[in-house]
Amino acid sequence: MAGPDTGEQREQGPLAGFTVGVTAARRADELIALLRRRGAEVVHGPALRIVPLADDTELLAATKDLIDHAPDVVVATTAIGFRGWVEAADGWGYGEQLLDRLRGVELLARGPKVKGAVRAAGLTESWSPSSESLAEVLDRLLGEGVEGRRIAVQLHGEPLPGFVEALVAGGAEVVPVPVYRWMPPADLGPLDRLLDAAVARTLDAVTFTSAPAAASLLDRARERGLLDELLTVLRHEVLAVCVGPVTALPLQARGIDTHQPERFRLGPLVQLLCRELPARARVLPVAGHRVEIRGHAVLVDGELRPVPPAGMALLALLARRPGWVVARPDLLRALPGSGRDEHAVETAMARLRTALGTPKLIQTVVKRGYRLALDPAADTKYGATEGD
Repeated sequence: MAGPDTGEQREQGPLAGFTVGVTAARRADELIALLRRRGAEVVHGPALRIVPLADDTELLAATKDLIDHAPDVVVATTAIGFRGWVEAADGWGYGEQLLDRLRGVELLARGPKVKGAVRAAGLTESWSPSSESLAEVLDRLLGEGVEGRRIAVQLHGEPLPGFVEALVAGGAEVVPVPVYRWMPPADLGPLDRLLDAAVARTLDAVTFTSAPAAASLLDRARERGLLDELLTVLRHEVLAVCVGPVTALPLQARGIDTHQPERFRLGPLVQLLCRELPARARVLPVAGHRVEIRGHAVLVDGELRPVPPAGMALLALLARRPGWVVARPDLLRALPGSGRDEHAVETAMARLRTALGTPKLIQTVVKRGYRLALDPAADTKYGATEGD
């Protein structure tokens, strides 16, 4: 038999009532778990799939080439990529030869995590920036002079924007090491569902953990004739959250403002969402209750009340001018797929009141429409900022 509902039991996570889209393929389960643990609903639409390392003929060819023709410099850019490269080479029977070759070159590791992977392989890096910045690695290389030097660059799923080009412009011979490659997803269904949810504005945020994923979502939207609509929602309504600045480049090139954590990790990315999304919620004192309007739900005195899409559409319109009467024809136009029958407003309003669990939050104004029952003390505060 269930016990009494305590305040602790009712406490909601910071992302309760919000829906977050996840485009990641690699480490998606970890990100989804972090989001759900904080109360979020998640729509997962992998924008990419990863070619397994052992099956990648391009990586095998690059590995053999570097063993046969020694580079002057090797740049390791990601810990998982460097570990995967060594493991794949070992599986092909070239592991020791690769490590011997890497011991004899200038080995640059981008940041502490990559340095850890290098040392775990029994190697020692020549230099590593504390900032994890590829720009700092590039500055060092160009400062040393790269003309005539053979530089191997471990890619992480894509050509690094500007990095390889700058080395080539400086006179270097660059050998790309494609440790893993992104391909379009084999099943486009989940990605299309995420895209549909975004343009329908039923997502509050979309997360990106790689630039190829961001580019892939934009490409898929273009293929389906939804690019302009997707750009509009990402610019104005749906938060675009990227794990770091390189990931954000395809979106920023389209005029989308992105949000990024200070540390380029999944944990800080989720913490950023936990700050940004609740800050966007509308909080109103209504009929003696604290009402917080979130993406797909409402917190009434801290209790999560899921609301169907039609109800959220009505509530959003009422909340634009809290305490003011909104006419039935205006509410009808706000309903998804609305027709001409104002009875649909009455039906949706009844369901909304039931979902909120407190019918008196919304008042019926006879022959005029409906209004949020804003507390009298708040009338001036909220009414003063809501002009016609």
